[in-house]
Amino acid sequence: MTKHSEFVDYLLELLVPLGGVSAKAMFGGYGIYQDGLMFGLVADDVLYLKTDDGNRAAFEARALPPFTYERTGKPAIVMSYHRAPEDALEESEELCRWARDACAAARRNANKKKPTSRKRAAP
Repeated sequence: MTKHSEFVDYLLELLVPLGGVSAKAMFGGYGIYQDGLMFGLVADDVLYLKTDDGNRAAFEARALPPFTYERTGKPAIVMSYHRAPEDALEESEELCRWARDACAAARRNANKKKPTSRKRAAP
């Protein structure tokens, strides 16, 4: 069994009803996945959930900030993940509701990135 932070273990426990949820260490934090598709990330014991045009408004309505990071000498980079609501971290059903929307956003994003078939050059 992989050892995660206590916070990540707590999140995984809350997310059990979703099924197929796992965590993987990455870049000093963790990616949160459902069936291999990343829908969340944890940085400094803060959960951020995947957002897109389909669910971003719910996060913005609650003034939940996007995940940002800075590279040395470069301005902050804003990613398509927003902080999860604090109250959702207290109840499995509520967190799963937000996570389902994040999973849907991750699936939509993955569908946009599907590779197109390359045309072969004529011989």
